[in-house]
Amino acid sequence: MALWIILAVVVILVIWLISSYNGFVKLRNKAEEAFSAMDVSLKKRYDLIPNYVETVKGYAKHESETLEKVISARNAAMNASTAKERIENDNILSNTLKSLFALSEAYPDLKANQNFIQLQDQLSRIEEEIAGSRRYYNGVINRFNTKIEMFPGNILAGIFGFRRKPLYEVETADQRENVKVSF
Repeated sequence: MALWIILAVVVILVIWLISSYNGFVKLRNKAEEAFSAMDVSLKKRYDLIPNYVETVKGYAKHESETLEKVISARNAAMNASTAKERIENDNILSNTLKSLFALSEAYPDLKANQNFIQLQDQLSRIEEEIAGSRRYYNGVINRFNTKIEMFPGNILAGIFGFRRKPLYEVETADQRENVKVSF
């Protein structure tokens, strides 16, 4: 009888261990999928920025410092090697884009340019996609990080090497302001 009880406890423990491990793997994969979906939207933004900058450059030749900062921030975000680095550099890029949007407000001829209007509409849609992707990413990461920190999952997470992942957070007061993509 005692052998059956021990066997039942071992079987339950093995089932729990397998289930918990699979739960971690499932959440890790969803987190990677969420980051990948966000990365696709960010890539669209990165591809659009040079066109946007070139259009603005034609009208605002003496604003080269602002334009160079945007391109530099774009390149840094594109070349980030880790999720944390990508998040930090993308926040910097968002701030430099704000200065570019503000710059475009000072040039009425630019605001009337059809190519500029189309680029601005595309950028606006991409920014909405990015915002949605960030919300999804943060939701998945929150579930993943919570599972890693809760007992007894935290023990398994440590054993199997699951680590917290960074949330996509706004780090400064400037970044908390809405990006204005309008005339």
